[in-house]
Amino acid sequence: MPELVADTSALVSLGIADDHEPAPLELLEEAYELVVPQPVDRELEEIASYDDEHGTAAGNVLEHVSDERLYDVALDETFPLDEGENAAVSLANERESDVLLCDEFNSLGLIHASLADTRLVTTPTLLSSFTRRGRLSPNEAMSLLDTIATARSWDGNTYVSRVRSRLEAD
Repeated sequence: MPELVADTSALVSLGIADDHEPAPLELLEEAYELVVPQPVDRELEEIASYDDEHGTAAGNVLEHVSDERLYDVALDETFPLDEGENAAVSLANERESDVLLCDEFNSLGLIHASLADTRLVTTPTLLSSFTRRGRLSPNEAMSLLDTIATARSWDGNTYVSRVRSRLEAD
């Protein structure tokens, strides 16, 4: 099974739609071996303490993240993003993971350039890949994407628009 390292933002995005059937976190766990850096787990715990949609989403994710999925990693002191992204990129490189799931849209170029041999994927792209694999219908993927995009304020986001166009064509 391919290994996927996830950062905080992407996991919160997936956790937002946890009440959908099928739940995107469950689809992720069926398709990938999920690996989570310790700093991402700490960020999820902090977000889960808030009484809002993102806090609920982080709590949903924490229910899926068992101790055997958590990994400590040495951070790159020169990496200019926060500890969660730093840890996710460092762990993906250290473990030579297949995929890094990240929704830091404004920093994707930097994150992509920092990866050695790991493929960078966003949540919208992940949902689209689930349709290509027959795990989601285009309508189910669009519903998930709409739910997540609304909660995450992704309206007008180029990555989201591109995936919506692909899903509408299917």
